[in-house]
Parts: sequence; C-alpha cells; structure tokens
Amino acid sequence: MSKRFDARVVSWSAVCLLALTSCTEKDEVEVLQRLIKKGATLAEEHNVGGLMDLTTEDFSALPGNRDRQEVKGILFMAFRHYRQFRILYPEPSVEPSGSGEVASCRVYFLIVRQDRSYPNLDELTEDPKGWVEEVGENADLYRLELEFVKKKGDWVARRAHLEPFKGYKFGE
Repeated sequence: MSKRFDARVVSWSAVCLLALTSCTEKDEVEVLQRLIKKGATLAEEHNVGGLMDLTTEDFSALPGNRDRQEVKGILFMAFRHYRQFRILYPEPSVEPSGSGEVASCRVYFLIVRQDRSYPNLDELTEDPKGWVEEVGENADLYRLELEFVKKKGDWVARRAHLEPFKGYKFGE
C-alpha cells in the first residue's frame, strides 16, 4: 500500500467518524427534547409517578436541595394549586457533553391555567414590559435548568434548578 492510499483511508475514516459523531449528537439532542416534551405532558396530566420515573434515584432539585420524596410532595401541592393547566415553551436548548453520558438543558416555560385566558402575545412582541405584565396576570414564567445522565442507555434527570421570573430577571 502506498502512503498516499493510507492518507486517503485515514482522511476518509476521520470524515466518516466526525459525521457519525455529529449525527449521534443531533440524535441525542432530539431524544432529550422529546423527553422534555414527555415531562411537560406528564405534568399537565398530574402524573407525579411518571415524572419521577424520568429521574435518578439520587435526583435533587434546587432551590433548597430537595430530594425525590420532597419533590413529589411539592409536585402534588403545585398540581392541586394550578388544577388544570397547560405548559407552553419554546424549543429547549440542549448541550450534550463530549462523553455522551451527560447533558444539560435549559427550558423557559409558562404555566397557564386552563380556566383563564392567556394573552395574545403576538400583539406584545415589541413591548417586553407589557408582555411580562400580561403574562404575569395569566401565567407563571420559569426557567428550568436540567442535568441529564445516561443510565442503562436511557436519559434521566439527575438535577433540576427551577427559577421563577421576577420583574425583569430570573432569581430564587
């Protein structure tokens, strides 16, 4: 074999490996985005057990460094408070790690009670203050930071940090 042939084989192999890696990362992002969608659906259904199935045994939630049992109680109370609701959110941002075993996600979302009308936000896109005021009367806005890990081939949440929107910023 010539060195020229070896170089082509190595180059082609590198290109294929990069393409495969980028496809795999894209696939993982889509899997995690579907998992977040599933979590939103489970929350709308008040399915606490289903939500807990999406977490690790050592799951913790911030603020307060809450464990799984505490989170279950908080979810029961929140579901009772909101009654029937919808969760609205744009596409979550997902950042897989280089190892492919850990990923972080950020989701901005609104909780909108179904018995209330929610605003026609399109009319307020150029008026952030008016948008926040209108949403504040009809919905609660949050930012959720999630850390996922792969366990036995499945993604599960290990950590969550929920921040409510206050005024013009997020904070605990």
